[in-house]
Amino acid sequence: MVRRTAALMGVILVTSRSFSDGDLDLVERAAQAGHRILRGPAHHDLEDLRSLLHGADAWIAGTGAITDAHFAAAPKLKVVARYGVGTESVDLGAARDRGIPVTNTPGANADAVADHAIGLMLAALRFIPDGDRRVRTGDWGVRRGRELGAATVGIVGFGRIGQGVAARLSGFGPRVLAADPFLPDEVVRARGAEPVSLDDLFRTADVITLHAPGGQKLVDTDRLTGMRPGTVLINTARGDLIDEAAVAQALRDGTLAGYAADTLDGDTAAHHSPLLAPDLADRVIVTPHLGAQTTQAVDNMGALSLADVIAILAGSDPAHPVPVPLAEENR
Repeated sequence: MVRRTAALMGVILVTSRSFSDGDLDLVERAAQAGHRILRGPAHHDLEDLRSLLHGADAWIAGTGAITDAHFAAAPKLKVVARYGVGTESVDLGAARDRGIPVTNTPGANADAVADHAIGLMLAALRFIPDGDRRVRTGDWGVRRGRELGAATVGIVGFGRIGQGVAARLSGFGPRVLAADPFLPDEVVRARGAEPVSLDDLFRTADVITLHAPGGQKLVDTDRLTGMRPGTVLINTARGDLIDEAAVAQALRDGTLAGYAADTLDGDTAAHHSPLLAPDLADRVIVTPHLGAQTTQAVDNMGALSLADVIAILAGSDPAHPVPVPLAEENR
C-alpha cells in the first residue's frame, strides 16, 4: 500500500536535540500534514543556521538565542515554536516587529523537571554521587547527610514546576516556603506552601530550589551572605540565575553545603565554569540539562510545538501563543 500524504506545504526547521526522540513519531506526523522536518544545530550559531533559515517556513527551537539577525536570515519564517517553556532567549520585540508569532509548551515538562529537582535535593543532602565515586576507588568512608523531611525547603517561583515540587515534597514532610510575586498568598497556601518574600526565603530555608525564569540574577554575593550556613541550593531552571563565581566561593567557605544544577551559565558551552573546579567535586552536582528529558516530556513538548506550527501554517490560531511586548510607541 502506498502511503498518501498531503502535498508538501512547508519546511520546519528543528533545532531541539530531542524532538521526535520519544515514543511519538513526530516527523511522520509533520509529513502527514504536508511538511518536511529539517534538522539544525542546537547552539543556534547564525552562520551555521543561515542557509537553513533561508528556506524555513517554521522553526521549532531549543534554548539557544534567537535574535533579530536570525529573523532577518529567515524571509519565509511564519512562526517560532519554543520547545519548552522559557522564552528569554527569544527577542520577542524583534518577532513582534516582523510579525512572527512565538509559541511555547507550558506544562509539557513540568512533571519531569519537578521529579529531577527532588532527585537533586536527595543527591545533594545524602552525598550520593560523591559516595558512588569514592566506593569505586575503594573508599567506604561515610559522610553523614541530612533528611529532606527535617529541612525547611524554599521554592523560588511557584508556577507549574514549583507547585509540582511542593506536591512531591508533601510525602517527605518538610516545611515548605514559596516566593512568587505573581501569585496571591491564598493560592500558594492552597498548593501546599507558606508564602514568603524572596529575601525571607533565602534567609530561612535549608534547601532552596530555583524555578524562576532566566534573565535575572537571583543568587549573588549579597544574597549568599544572608543565607543560613550549610544551605543546599538546587537549580533546574537557568544557569544565569546565579553568580557562579560567588556560589563557588560560598561552597569553599561553608556558606553553601552543596550546589546541584541541571545546567550552567552558557549551558552546553559552559566548559570553564568555576563550579566545575576539581576541589568542588564533592559538593557540586551538575547534570547535562536532562531535567526535561523523559520520554513523556519529550513527547509532550514535541507534540505541542508541532501542533502550533501546523496550525499557524494552515492559517489557524496556535493553542499556546506567547504574549509579546507592546511596541514602544504604543505604551
